[in-house]
Amino acid sequence: MIMADKDDSIIAVKNLKKVYHDGETGTTALDGVTFDVRKGEFVAIMGPSGSGKSTLLHLLGLLDEPTSGSYHLNGKNVKSYEGDEIAAIRNSEIGFVFQAFNLLPRTTVVENVKLPLYYSSIPEHEWDGRARKAVEDVGLGHRMEHDQAELSGGERQRVAIARALVTDPDVIFADEPTGNLDSKSGKNVMSIIQRLNEKEGKTVVLITHETSTADHAERIIRLLDGVIDSDTRVRNRLTADDEYVK
Repeated sequence: MIMADKDDSIIAVKNLKKVYHDGETGTTALDGVTFDVRKGEFVAIMGPSGSGKSTLLHLLGLLDEPTSGSYHLNGKNVKSYEGDEIAAIRNSEIGFVFQAFNLLPRTTVVENVKLPLYYSSIPEHEWDGRARKAVEDVGLGHRMEHDQAELSGGERQRVAIARALVTDPDVIFADEPTGNLDSKSGKNVMSIIQRLNEKEGKTVVLITHETSTADHAERIIRLLDGVIDSDTRVRNRLTADDEYVK
């Protein structure tokens, strides 16, 4: 098991367990998972359907609570958060990129990217500038005022990445970000995510079933039946420039 130095870890989970109950029966989705992720690390979590990777993402992203075990984010036990604190942490410290994009319909690119700022503590006079910079950073400055329906799948995912970045979060959780894309668009999206990790030091936790996507990570954690089957370093990691296709 690969463990980060205590002071260097942004994510630390220990004996994490999640059991879903249906009446008197229970289904164990995670069964005692323990690992750390250091600040600035790029980790891919892989596993077959039913392995527990989506459940783990929901717990790490504070979208669900574990049945038992502990989870520390930025050194603080998430159980200590109360009420609206969870939503505030999700907004300020975490950025999400989903397979389905989850963009607002009939809304421009810049307005989609601006959305998380409405729920943040960032002053309103900064919103437009932050949103436009995030759009520029993913190479869509020329599409700023376009409706999201006018974009290709790859462009929509880049908008989703910009939206995840607009509050300057500490960690990005990417859930199958290339799952709905053709190979060229998928490579470009992964190039952007990897550059965020390499150039800006963003911590990235990637959920994927695709080996070619996971090869962008520094480290791969494989889940099987709710437990960690392996935790290894990637020897021949792809670079951002290797994958970018113009």
